Amino acid sequence: MQTRALSPADLPSQDTILSMSGLEFMQGILTGAVPGPPIGTTMGYALHKVADGEVTFRGTPEFNVTNPMGTVHGGWYGTLLDSAMACAVMTKVPRGAVYTTLEYKINVTRAIPLGMTIDCTGKIEHAGRSTGVATGEIRGVDDGKLYATGSTTCIIMTMR
Repeated sequence: MQTRALSPADLPSQDTILSMSGLEFMQGILTGAVPGPPIGTTMGYALHKVADGEVTFRGTPEFNVTNPMGTVHGGWYGTLLDSAMACAVMTKVPRGAVYTTLEYKINVTRAIPLGMTIDCTGKIEHAGRSTGVATGEIRGVDDGKLYATGSTTCIIMTMR
C-alpha cells in the first residue's frame, strides 16, 4: 500500500494513460510503475491482484471509516466494490480509450469487523465497444465469509 500522499503531479498524464491498454495500466499499478489511486491510501485498501477480466483489492477497515454507530460505513463497501468492478472493466479497455462508472449497486450481507482484512474482487461479465458490465464481492481473507456483493455498468469511450 502507498505510504505517502500523492499530489496531482504524481498521477499519469492522459497521454500516458491512453498509450497503454487497460490491462497494462492495471498491471503497472500492481508493480508500482504507475501510481495507485489516492483514494486507496485514504480508505485503507490497495490493488492486490490483476488478471484479464478480474481485479482484487485488499483492505482493512479501521476506525476512520466508521459511521456514527462505530461500524464500517456503507460508503467503504461501495468504494471498494466500485474500484474492483470498474477496474475489472478497465482490464478490457483498449489503448486509446478510457472508461468511467455509469452506475453501480451494492448489497451488504453482513458487517465487516473493524481490523478484519478483506479481499474485494471484481469480475467482468461483458465488455463491448461502449459498455462494460462487472460483478463484485467482498470476502474475509481469514474466514472466507461473504460480506457484500455488487454489480456495475461502465461506459467505454474511445479518445484516439
